[in-house]
Formats: sequence, structure tokens, C-alpha cells
Amino acid sequence: MKYAQLELYVSQPRLNRFLRACGNSKSKAQKLYKINLRVAQAFYPVMNLFEIFLRNALNNQLALHFNDHDWIINQKPLFMSHLSLAPSRYFLRGCVLKAESKIRPQPITSGKIISEQTLGFWTALFDNHHYILLHGSIMAAFPNKSAATNRSAIATKLKNIREFRNRIYHNEPICFRGNSVDFSAATQILSDVHDVIGWIDPNLLGYTEYFNNVNDKINLANTL
Repeated sequence: MKYAQLELYVSQPRLNRFLRACGNSKSKAQKLYKINLRVAQAFYPVMNLFEIFLRNALNNQLALHFNDHDWIINQKPLFMSHLSLAPSRYFLRGCVLKAESKIRPQPITSGKIISEQTLGFWTALFDNHHYILLHGSIMAAFPNKSAATNRSAIATKLKNIREFRNRIYHNEPICFRGNSVDFSAATQILSDVHDVIGWIDPNLLGYTEYFNNVNDKINLANTL
């Protein structure tokens, strides 16, 4: 495809950043645009597994904490409605109610509610106001973390991963630092994902690695 045609359908403002980073070389800009998409594509299976592992680890721990496998439904008027959560506009409760509304008129089950929750729901559990109400019980979802890894460190990693994930899912470029080609942010996120998965269970890392070719795609940038 010629650059002018790609520009027509991708948009000039979006491609201009690639063009500047490539010294106004249209051929290199078009190649970088493809590489950026390839790297984003490579993150999909890794992020998919990360979200599944995190969701289930936290769900299992909260089922133990509340002694209730249906906690995500039954805690709507309890933990999720605590007065201290008013500043957050009862975010967790709102997420569950939204899921229930989406599922109706089908039967509402905890499994369906859990599967409807976004990554934001699970990462919000590490916000201080939720964490305090849960008495820090969710830390037990990471039995292999170091003693020095506290709530704040986990919350920061999860926030960064979630924001990066959203960039990928919303087709935002992940190959820049300023006006330069730089995949270091992507590399750091991959490292953070591996850290969190390893804290849950190191055996999961080998399984995830089978689907991971992110660095291979990043290395394509060396051919520009």
C-alpha cells in the first residue's frame, strides 16, 4: 500500500508522529506503523492470560475472606456499600449492578458477574479505601511475592499495566518516547506482567511464555 493511501484511511495526524520519528521517511514511517501494530498484537494473549490469572486469584481469595463463593453478589449491600466508599461513588457496586443489568433476563450467577468485570474492577481492589475494608486479605492472592512488595507497589504495577492495556485496546501507539522510537515502556510492562503472574504462581510463567513473542516483534524495529 502506498503511503498516501494509508494516510487517507489511518489519518494524517496519526501517521505524522510516525513520520517525525522516522526522519520524515515515509517508507520507514509505514514500516514502524506496522511494527507498532505487531507489538500490540503480540501483547493480546499475554494480557488475556494475565487478566484471567489475576481475576481468578483475587476471586478465590475473596471467596475465602468472606467465606462465600457468591461474595460478588452478596457483598453489594455490605462491603461494597460501606460509607467510606462514597467518594469513589461505590465503584465496585456500580460495576456489579451494571453487569447484572447486562445479563438480565438470563439467570444471574456469580460466575457470569465475575466474567463481566473489567480489569479496572480487580485493580480497584488495591485502592486504599477498598484495601482497608478488606483488611489486606487480597495480598494472599500473591503468595510468592517478596516481603518488601506492599500494597502500594502492587497497585502501581497494576495501574501501569491497566493503562498500557487500554492503550493497546484503543489503538494508541506504544512505540514512542517523546518524538523518538522507543519500546522501553512496552518492555517494562511485559516485565511487570511477569512479576505479577510470578507472584501468583511461578509455574504460570512457563505457560504464559509459550504465547509470548513480544520481544521478537519489538526487535523488528532494529530493521528500520
